[in-house]
Amino acid sequence: MITQNLGKILKENAYPGRGIVIGKSDDGKYAVTAYFIMGRSVNSRNRVFTATEDGIKTEAFDPSLLTDPHLIIYSPVRVLGNKTIVTNGDQTDTIYELMDKQMTFEQSLRGREFEDDAPNYTPRISGIMHVENGGYNFAMSILKSDDGDPASCERHTFTYTNPKAGIGRFIHTYMGDGSPLPSFEGEPEKVELKGDIDTFTNEVWNSLNEDNKVSLFVRYIDIATGEAETRIVNKNVK
Repeated sequence: MITQNLGKILKENAYPGRGIVIGKSDDGKYAVTAYFIMGRSVNSRNRVFTATEDGIKTEAFDPSLLTDPHLIIYSPVRVLGNKTIVTNGDQTDTIYELMDKQMTFEQSLRGREFEDDAPNYTPRISGIMHVENGGYNFAMSILKSDDGDPASCERHTFTYTNPKAGIGRFIHTYMGDGSPLPSFEGEPEKVELKGDIDTFTNEVWNSLNEDNKVSLFVRYIDIATGEAETRIVNKNVK
């Protein structure tokens, strides 16, 4: 698979929707993840990321403009011991609760499907990072309709053991703008990861479409110590 420039991918796609990047920093020291959200409607754009004890949650920037919390208010990131869960919906809680009961990442998602937002049937994308005793591996999942047929759900899981330094995998909900929105296709894209947390955060945020971007979360986890550093960027600021 060709390694692509993440900034270029984002600049060439006005509406990738929600996206997850997971990989390893180019110096090999950090497990890296990013999660961003975009929006086309007032309801979707009226959001911010706020920090929680173990991750983040989405909240309405202006509560008076919130018309439907369904599918837009959730916890995208939670930490379960040495595992960091990153998703584009409330399946974060499903994964957390069932993995806490000793189910695997893949097993925990068997009771979930794509979102019920006809006619788009937006895919549910999820990631799990495991950092322990100086080792690091991760997995990603997508649950999507079969070419827009809500009667059929495709389930794909991709696992990465001892990932290479400077390489990430990028999965997002849509191939681009449209009506209905075209779901992501293929395996997660292979992208370059360069620089420290601020360099990477700025690259992603500045590459997202100015009109559609809403919020961005980035976390660098020290593979040797497990200590994490986080950045949150919101377009809506008071």
